Amino acid sequence: MLLADPATLIACGLAVILVGMAKGGFSGLGALGTPVAALVLPPSTAAAILLPILIVQDVVSVWSFRHAWDKWIVAWMLPGAVVGVGLGWALAAGIDEKALMGVLGAITLLFGLYRLWVERGSRVVAASTSPGWVGAVFGMATGFTSQVAHAGGPPFQMWVTPRKLPHLTYAGTNAILFAAINWIKVPSYMMLGAFTHDVIVAAIMLVPLAIATTLLSVRVVRVLRPERFYTIIYLLMVGLGGKLIADGFA
Repeated sequence: MLLADPATLIACGLAVILVGMAKGGFSGLGALGTPVAALVLPPSTAAAILLPILIVQDVVSVWSFRHAWDKWIVAWMLPGAVVGVGLGWALAAGIDEKALMGVLGAITLLFGLYRLWVERGSRVVAASTSPGWVGAVFGMATGFTSQVAHAGGPPFQMWVTPRKLPHLTYAGTNAILFAAINWIKVPSYMMLGAFTHDVIVAAIMLVPLAIATTLLSVRVVRVLRPERFYTIIYLLMVGLGGKLIADGFA
């Protein structure tokens, strides 16, 4: 059994907590889930265990934020994400995951630092009004990195956070978009033979922790002040970027 080893159980539990926090509204943290689980498991196995868990967490997050999400953003990003998922599946054999995560980490770190700088001292920054086709491009990056390592959060953040949505709408948009992307990824994982008996058993064992973490994170996000929410998101991007760089170029 995959989780029989204590180190594997601890690492997978931490990965589930990270993706649960992301599903609860702290977008981006989910990108750390696969790298943490991959400390003790092959990356493909780690990603396969997390996908069913992500789908269960999606049910909680979508229900929690079902009345607050931006349909326009989802409509632009989702078609690009479908293309990105397809590219990730087609190129799976030739992708250097560590190098990709390292580059993604560098971009995420720089973007987080930039947003913290321009919004320092509670400065009021005009919301971005970039056109929808830009969102489709970021959607493609979101789908691609999500397919490869469940790391679609940073590209989503780079386009959506500057738009300054109400923080619950931001969390809801994240929940709806990634719920759709995760179901789109299922056929490709099945064709790759990722869902073995041991993988499914491990995922089922981790589901209670996944649900509890997501519910707790939703509760925290609901009581946060909007300006503090975005500051936390940018700080998480800086920390996430640093971690991905360290893992990618170690």
